[in-house]
Amino acid sequence: MEELIKIQSRLKAPKNQLNKFGNYNYRSCEDILEAVKPLLEEMQCTLVLSDEVKDVGGRVYIEATAILTNEKGKSAIVKAYAREEETKKGMDAAQITGSASSYARKYALNGLFCIDDSKEIDSEKHENRTPEEVLSDKRKAVYDVMLANNNALNTILKRYDIGVMEDLTNKQIETTYNAWVKSGHIKEKV
Repeated sequence: MEELIKIQSRLKAPKNQLNKFGNYNYRSCEDILEAVKPLLEEMQCTLVLSDEVKDVGGRVYIEATAILTNEKGKSAIVKAYAREEETKKGMDAAQITGSASSYARKYALNGLFCIDDSKEIDSEKHENRTPEEVLSDKRKAVYDVMLANNNALNTILKRYDIGVMEDLTNKQIETTYNAWVKSGHIKEKV
C-alpha cells in the first residue's frame, strides 16, 4: 500500500509529554493522531480505531485495532493489546478501561506507522543503574513488543507455557530481550 509507505516515512510524532514520576518524555495516542491527520487528508486515506474486550487466562485485555484504508478500499490492519488493571488508585472502572484502551490504541498506531516507542536512555544518566533497574527496563521493552505484536505475544506465551506475559520469569525476560535485540525487534540495548 503506497500511501502507508509514504505516511510511515513522513510521520513525525515527537515525544512532547513528560512523565514526571519516571522523568522521561513520551508520546500519547492523541499526539500520534494529531500528527497523522494532515497526512491522512493528503493521501486520501481513512484511519479507524476500535476496541474489543478479551479475556486471556482470566485477565481482561483491551484489543485495539487500527485500520488504514486508501481511496481504492485497500486496507492495512494492526492489532495491539493492553491489560486492564484490576484496580488503580484514584480511578474508577471506566477510567481504567479508558486508560487501557488508549494504551492499546497507541501501540496499534505504533505498529501501523512504524513508530519506535522505545525509551531513549541517556547513558550518562543511567550508567550507575542497579541490575534491578536494568532488568525492569528490559521487561518493559519486552512487554512493549508483545503489546504491539500479537504474534510475538502468542509465541512467547506458548514457548514458556504461560497464560499471561506478567508470568515471565526474570530469566525468560533476559532470554527474550537478548533474542529480540539480536533479531531487531528491540532497537537499542538497555
